[in-house]
Amino acid sequence: MILINLLPHREAARKRKREAFNLLMGAAALLGGLVAGTIFLYYQAQLADQQQKINVLQAENKKLDGQIKDIAGLRAEITALRARQQAVEDLQSDRNLPVHLLNELVKQLPDGVFIRTMRQENQSVTLQGVAQSNERISELLRNLANNTPWLSRPDLVEIVSDTVALGPKDQRRVAKFNIRVRLMRTSEAQKAASAPLVSASAASAVKAPASLPLAPVKP
Repeated sequence: MILINLLPHREAARKRKREAFNLLMGAAALLGGLVAGTIFLYYQAQLADQQQKINVLQAENKKLDGQIKDIAGLRAEITALRARQQAVEDLQSDRNLPVHLLNELVKQLPDGVFIRTMRQENQSVTLQGVAQSNERISELLRNLANNTPWLSRPDLVEIVSDTVALGPKDQRRVAKFNIRVRLMRTSEAQKAASAPLVSASAASAVKAPASLPLAPVKP
C-alpha cells in the first residue's frame, strides 16, 4: 500500500526556518544589547571616574588659589613693612642732614661767595646769595658737583648783575645768583663716598664753564 503525504511540507519547512531565523535574530539582538549595555556601563564608569578626578583637581585648585591669595597678601604686608622700616631708617639717618648741609656749604663755598638765604623742600635746597664775580659762582658749582657726596646736580637757576655799597662813595659790582642743588640722603651719600673717584679727565670734561653770562640788572 502506497502512502501519500498530502500535507504542505514545504510551507512547514519554510515556517521552521523562519522561526529559527527569528530566534537567531532575537538572540543576536539580545547579545548585541548586552554588549552595548556593557560597553555603555564601562564608559559611564570611566566618565564618572574622570569627573571625580576633575572635581578633586578643581577642589585642589581652589585651595591653591586661596593659598596664592594668602601668599600675595603676605608679600604685600612684607613690602609695606619693609617700606615702613626703610622710612623709619631714613628718618633716623636723615636727622643729621641739616648739619651735613651746613658743614658742606662751609667747606665748598669759595672766597668771595656769600649765601643770603637758604630754603629746603624735601631733598631740594635753594641757595640765594652774591659773589664777587662769575668765576666764583662757577667754582661753587664745580665744588657742589664734584667735591662732596652730600650734594649733587647743582643747577644755576638765575644770575644777575648788581652793585653793593661798601661805603658812602664806594660801590662794587657783584653777581647775584640763585642755585638749586639736591641734598643726598645718608644712604645715598654713603654709597657715593664708597664709589670709585671720578678720574681727572672725566671731571674736567664735566666741570662748569669758567665764566657765566650776566643777565641785565633787574629793576
